[in-house]
Amino acid sequence: MCKSRVHDELDMVVGKSRAVNESDVSAMVYLPAVVKEVLRLHPPGPLLSWARLAITDTTVDGCHVPEGTTAMVNMWAISRDPEVWVDPLEFKPERFVAKEGELEFSVLGSDLRLAPFGSGRRTCPGKALGLTTVSFWVASLLHEFEWVPSDQGPVDLKELLKLSCEMANPLTVKVHPRR
Repeated sequence: MCKSRVHDELDMVVGKSRAVNESDVSAMVYLPAVVKEVLRLHPPGPLLSWARLAITDTTVDGCHVPEGTTAMVNMWAISRDPEVWVDPLEFKPERFVAKEGELEFSVLGSDLRLAPFGSGRRTCPGKALGLTTVSFWVASLLHEFEWVPSDQGPVDLKELLKLSCEMANPLTVKVHPRR
């Protein structure tokens, strides 16, 4: 299970006698892969603000685009596209664990299969801070607690797709201290 693999990594890097430090996160491999996989399956902004306005009638990939049309990148659809991802609906952090000789998969805009912070000149200026902060928070919360489904049944990950991606139903879980 993903959770125990993250806990194993946290216990190996941090141990159980102290809290997570920011520097610990850079020594981890699987936890950043989990964060990337969550960003892939549940992008915070499903429609990226790479909006473009057609100033004339045009054709894109065989489709007529009338003048005045605004086009946006649908990161939610890209992240679930079976032509882009193997088993796109499965939670598989391993897809982001670099094998020997491979470069780490960046979510900072250089690979457009997963660019939750945008790309190019209009990329989010806080992307590095956001990714660092989220990784540290997730590491801290997983290090300190074990998260289990509540008595109300399994966790419901259905989403409402708006300008931001929101849970359709509030998250209800139990937490147990680990240390």
